[in-house]
Amino acid sequence: MTGPSFTHLIRLSDDTGLYEHADGPLPRREHGYCLDDVARGLVVLCREPELSAELVVLVERYLAFTAHAQANNGQFHNRLGADRGWRDEPGLGDWWGRALWGLGTAAARCPVPWIRQAALAVFERSAHRRPSSVRSMSFAALGAAEVLGAVPDHALAAKLLGDVAAHVGEPRAAPEWPWPEHRLYYANAVLPEALIAAGQLLDDPQVRDDGLRLLDWLLTVESHEVHLSPTPAGGWCIGEPRPAFDQQPIEVAALADACARAHQVTGDLRWQAGVRRAVAWFDGDNDLGLPMRDKETGGGYDGLTHDGPNLNQGAESTLALISTLQHGRTLLGSNG
Repeated sequence: MTGPSFTHLIRLSDDTGLYEHADGPLPRREHGYCLDDVARGLVVLCREPELSAELVVLVERYLAFTAHAQANNGQFHNRLGADRGWRDEPGLGDWWGRALWGLGTAAARCPVPWIRQAALAVFERSAHRRPSSVRSMSFAALGAAEVLGAVPDHALAAKLLGDVAAHVGEPRAAPEWPWPEHRLYYANAVLPEALIAAGQLLDDPQVRDDGLRLLDWLLTVESHEVHLSPTPAGGWCIGEPRPAFDQQPIEVAALADACARAHQVTGDLRWQAGVRRAVAWFDGDNDLGLPMRDKETGGGYDGLTHDGPNLNQGAESTLALISTLQHGRTLLGSNG
């Protein structure tokens, strides 16, 4: 399986950061930037086994954007306008968690030593904070797992990762709905992935097994026969109709991330099958049988609606595509 294309990510980027929205493949510069996407960009770039000089420049710019977004108290701004002015106050929303995920990945995996060191320093200035959002905490825990994998005695990362299980909660006893929330929302698989990472790295088999159980249930619920039918943007609960739209690439990418980690931890081939379904969803093996990527531009489509793909190719969907194809290349190889 060939690796992902970074052509569209480069198209969406400039010397400040990564434009959030696109009209088709064209960046909508007037809408500016958001840390959510820049942090996701750090994750996918620093996962690459080899970075070209052009992609190293992107890592440098994304890291500088993330550091600029950080407030003295460890919170982060999220939205930067086209005029390079912040449009919000610093907070601990999803962007905070994704920032720590991106920083942790850069600190652990970037091949450039000074970037690793700088990313770790920025990570450490925020890792003491605790958000109220379970997803923000789970994203941050994935960054802590990256740091702890590279620096096993990093106490701040270990504390952050160790706190995630209390945020997520234990699976419910009801087999038809073990999920710790009353409905599914978005990027759902990040919750079990964070538990799997914490259980593995902190030697807590119960937490690891709770994560595997939740992921197994989620993969079943978000599949129709042998293709993915992910939770729509409005969320889902038992009794609501399926398939449901608008389906978001971020949901598919989160499943691919979690299945890849579960396969790494267990070696069980069913998780490899989960990654295969995620890759296939982008290639058209989905509820409408239509591709969710533009192979010419390298962009991912913004969502699967009742009427077909939303053909805009924004940052979030393109990064979701890249991330999923990275796992496909690693786990499926020639079998993909």
